[in-house]
Amino acid sequence: MNNSSNRQRNLGTGVQYLLDYLKSMQAENPGFFYAFEGDNELCGNVFWTDAASRANYSYFGDTVRVDTSYRTSRSKIPFVTLTGINHHAEPVLFGCALLLNESDSSFVWLLQTWLRAMSGRVPVSVTSDPDRLIQMAVAQVLPEARNRFCRWSIFRQTQEKLANVYQVNPTFDFELKKCVNEADTVEEFESCWGNLLSRHYLMNNEWLQSLYNIRDQWVPVYLKDVFFGELSTMDCSDASSFFYDGFLGSSPTIQLLIKQCEKVASSWHEKELKDDFDTSNTTPVLKTPSPTEKQAANLYTRKIFIKFQGELVETLANPATIVDDSGTVTTYRVAKFGEEHKAHTVRFSAFEMKATCSCRMFEFSGIICRHVLSVFRAKNVLMLPSEYVLKRWTRNAKTGGGESVPGSAFGVPSTYQESQIVRHDNLRQEAMKYVEEGAKSIHVYNVAMNALQEASKRVAAVKSKHTGSAQGTIEANGGNQETHLIEDQSSSFLSKEEKEKKIQEMTAELEGTNQRCEVYRAILLALFKDMEDQKLKLSVKVQNARLSLKE
Repeated sequence: MNNSSNRQRNLGTGVQYLLDYLKSMQAENPGFFYAFEGDNELCGNVFWTDAASRANYSYFGDTVRVDTSYRTSRSKIPFVTLTGINHHAEPVLFGCALLLNESDSSFVWLLQTWLRAMSGRVPVSVTSDPDRLIQMAVAQVLPEARNRFCRWSIFRQTQEKLANVYQVNPTFDFELKKCVNEADTVEEFESCWGNLLSRHYLMNNEWLQSLYNIRDQWVPVYLKDVFFGELSTMDCSDASSFFYDGFLGSSPTIQLLIKQCEKVASSWHEKELKDDFDTSNTTPVLKTPSPTEKQAANLYTRKIFIKFQGELVETLANPATIVDDSGTVTTYRVAKFGEEHKAHTVRFSAFEMKATCSCRMFEFSGIICRHVLSVFRAKNVLMLPSEYVLKRWTRNAKTGGGESVPGSAFGVPSTYQESQIVRHDNLRQEAMKYVEEGAKSIHVYNVAMNALQEASKRVAAVKSKHTGSAQGTIEANGGNQETHLIEDQSSSFLSKEEKEKKIQEMTAELEGTNQRCEVYRAILLALFKDMEDQKLKLSVKVQNARLSLKE
């Protein structure tokens, strides 16, 4: 495990390019934040995050991955990412950093700066590399969060440390991952680990012994009492590969890094939009007559529902048997047919309508397990209690209850960020509803289309009024208040020229937003046109069918 420190890198003119990039991004979007460690911007450590990343953290900041895998290779740019998991179980970005002047305090500064940018909200869990420096920083800055080592990093290091074993025993990698990822109980893992080492004559291997000594920090069976957002323990992946793959060759540059960051962030955002659209506009196939399944199909995003559906279907093969019914809490034994030795224990309180399972899947992933669902079925609980539906996995994960993105600590009112980010998401979701409802009948289609056209006229009128305004204020719900907050906050120390420049920058930003609105409007109109074409084709087919029947 890497314990080196006090590393310093010189990336030449690339650092000036990065500084210019960060300043231009902040000028374009006041929600963009960056900070340098120390007084020298050209040779210090730097962290940055944008408004979208800060908004993502307000919704999905319960579990965080701090990726410092660059430390295992001196040829890579010292690039650090902080990522999370969205409501489709896909990665989202929370922030990036370059550690050019690496010391024992660098990671402490990084996490403190990132936490400040996220308004001090500490995550429930943190996944980080098995590195002494980052572990010390996490313990100091995020002591309340449960920290675990990234299994992907450990598996990678194991492959390097035991290259000869992997070469001689091609099945060792599969056996090791199966032992770590699929053990249901501590006893099962201990037995499997011992057998694995015995079969391959590795009982005295120092590396494997060191991993065993810290097993409670990386083996899933020891960590299932805390939420990490993994739908399966087999979902051990490395988000940094999205940033590194395809551009970090023998001579990587900061210019290429910035372009790759923008490319990855954009692709993740586009993937989320597609997943949102698929969830809202396609109906999943139900596999049971259970009201619980129908409820879940309406609540969860598509990927999460499929995971839940798999657990629900498995209840048919996992009957619940009462073990103890002497008190207010009933204890059940749930096991799959033919696998009674792998039984799990479920404790159920009918009064509180609560259940806990020894597998702890709900605590670990936020999805209720087949064992609890089997007990619910036995007790005729037809609908999921609200406490077993985490909002972060639902279609509405990014509406309403998400915490606002704080910005006052950096000179930007949170309401301004909400107007740019949260309202953008809300408008997009409302537009999707129009698309979904508009496709149901020609009458509803006409109403929806007329409403969109009327809305387009109103938007154009507001745009025209705004363009003619000397102060560039937004005449919309809460818009005046938000803009005045920004102006009032800065009026005490901005000169007339600086104010005019600020107005120009905000006007340019508004134009950019208007252009995006036009793009979304064009997409909606194209969708309605496709619906109309499909309706016409279907009408022709129906008419032909009628004519054939008459003949």
